[in-house]
Amino acid sequence: MRFTLEQRFSAPLDVVEAAFVDPALLTELAKLPQLGRPELLAQVDDGDTVHQEVRYAFVGDLAPAITRVVDPGRLTWVEHSELDRRTHRTTLRVEPDHYSDRLSCSATVTLESTTEGTRRRIDGDLRVRAPLVASKVERAIISGLRDHASAEARAVQAWLDR
Repeated sequence: MRFTLEQRFSAPLDVVEAAFVDPALLTELAKLPQLGRPELLAQVDDGDTVHQEVRYAFVGDLAPAITRVVDPGRLTWVEHSELDRRTHRTTLRVEPDHYSDRLSCSATVTLESTTEGTRRRIDGDLRVRAPLVASKVERAIISGLRDHASAEARAVQAWLDR
C-alpha cells in the first residue's frame, strides 16, 4: 500500500535536515511514548551522506482480528536510512525485528524549502503478507504512521524553537 506523509516546519531546510540526524533530537523524541521510543543504533556521517539506523516500536491500536495474527508488542523494527545532503533526500528501508516474512516497507523522504520554512514529505510503500487481514493491518500501520508523523512534527518543531 502506497502512502504519503507530510510535515511542515518553520525552520530553514538546512536546520531541519540537521535536526533529523542529531542524536540529541532522537534522545528527546524517545521520551515521548507516542513516538515509538526511537533508539539510535548507529550513525556514520561522511559529510555529504549520513547513514543511520534507528529502532522503533509500533504504538498504535490494532483490532482484535489483527491481533490474532500479529502481536502488537512484537511490532518493532530498525529503520535503515541514507541521507544525501546534496539532494536533501533520504532513502530508507524498514527491517522488522519480527515478522520479516510478513512485513516490508521502504520510503523516500524529501525536504523542500517553502516560504514558511521547510516541507518534509515521506513517500513510501508498505506491504503486509497475512491472509485475509493484510489490507486491514496495512491501514492500521499507516494510521499509526500518520499519528507518529503528526506527533513527531510537533515535537521536532518544539525542539527547533528552543
